[in-house]
Amino acid sequence: MSLLAPMSEQRRFAVIILAAGQGTRMRSDTHKVLHPIASRPLLLHLLDSVDALGAEKRVVVVGKGREQVEAAIAGRDVAIAVQAEQKGTGHAVQQAAHALGGYDGPVIILYGDTPFVEAETLRRMIDRLNGEGGPGVVVLASTPPGPLNYGRIILGQGDHIAKMVEFKDATDEERAVRLCNSGMMAVRANDLFRWLDQVGNDNAAGEYYLPDIVNIAAAEGRDAVVIEGDPYETAGVNSRAELAHLELEWQRRRRERVLDEGATLIDPESVWFAYDTELGRDVTVEPHVVFGPGVQVADGAVIHAFSHIEGAIIGAKASIGPFARIRPGTRMGQGAKAGNFVEIKNAEIGDGSKVNHLSYVGDASVGTRANIGAGTITCNYDGFGKYRTVIGDGAFIGSNTALVAPVVIGEGAIVGAGSVITRDVEPDSLAVERSEQKGLAGWAKRFRERMTRKAAE
Repeated sequence: MSLLAPMSEQRRFAVIILAAGQGTRMRSDTHKVLHPIASRPLLLHLLDSVDALGAEKRVVVVGKGREQVEAAIAGRDVAIAVQAEQKGTGHAVQQAAHALGGYDGPVIILYGDTPFVEAETLRRMIDRLNGEGGPGVVVLASTPPGPLNYGRIILGQGDHIAKMVEFKDATDEERAVRLCNSGMMAVRANDLFRWLDQVGNDNAAGEYYLPDIVNIAAAEGRDAVVIEGDPYETAGVNSRAELAHLELEWQRRRRERVLDEGATLIDPESVWFAYDTELGRDVTVEPHVVFGPGVQVADGAVIHAFSHIEGAIIGAKASIGPFARIRPGTRMGQGAKAGNFVEIKNAEIGDGSKVNHLSYVGDASVGTRANIGAGTITCNYDGFGKYRTVIGDGAFIGSNTALVAPVVIGEGAIVGAGSVITRDVEPDSLAVERSEQKGLAGWAKRFRERMTRKAAE
């Protein structure tokens, strides 16, 4: 059962996502929030969670590299705010004021490089902001196993925050506290921008820090409270190493979920999923399989070792691999087979059809119960355009055949091995295109004798 209430019961809220940081530690031309985990950019993972809860308004604050970010979220219901100069997180949030003009409800402030905060956690933040005592600020915290240099939160009574302190400014006693500040918080829009106007930059960096609103709120008698989440939800990405570690944790969690849902992973740690991979019941996945985006695998299918599948639908009880590459646009029918060292692209393989080994089938439609022999190639590209091959139900394509598209092989037809087929083949007919075999008696013996004498000279 879903943890989320129906839309009509949800609290209204807006989201500001900070994505203006330069991400210099990534050492990349790609914007930090667009680096992928599970084949999906960090920022889009976060927006998916926001969309799952139904934010009324969404604002992404961009800076350097804004063109990349804007392109990535084009078509989504997201407003853009620009932080032209990097003057701290408080300054970044202020840039969203215009986009939220006239809005007076709760605002959740998130970070584009912290992708996995869950929709249920966001709702808990909103409910607490609207709940007992009417706190001014709700801060999302966590207790990571190795707190390292995170800022610490010192609690007072209950969930009320007595003090927030940066690690570098903390005493030894404060550093021993393991409750850490994620930087994410919820606050009402009117309060947020009023308090931000009072934030100063009298610090070593000369920046305007968002957490300073906690002290400003306290001066007005408005408490800050804490909501604790899973450390996984508050894990951010500032370097390639952190990106890799978070990918590993995402994959670990997805593997556990897949196993719980009824699939078999022979060697779970060697299987890699995309964010949207779907596996049915009793699917078996052998070691060293990689799923790219857009893959659906129906019940009972087997994905053999060292296969790569992307943008494809695999039918029930189909068999893929080993060492197969299934590319986007492929649909494998029920009980269909793509064997070892087979590549299939933008093709429909009908129920019970087999492409057993060492073949390439691209831009093709293969009917039911057809057999594609080893080494068969659909020649779909002439250097300028792509063309389609159609193979009818029950057709048999002999080994080492080249089918030069566009071409149609009729139902029940047989194509002899080694043929180059350039014209349509009638149903139930035999098509053979090869030179006549000739034999020269004794030629091999004479050749060996001649070459032996030559080598001895």
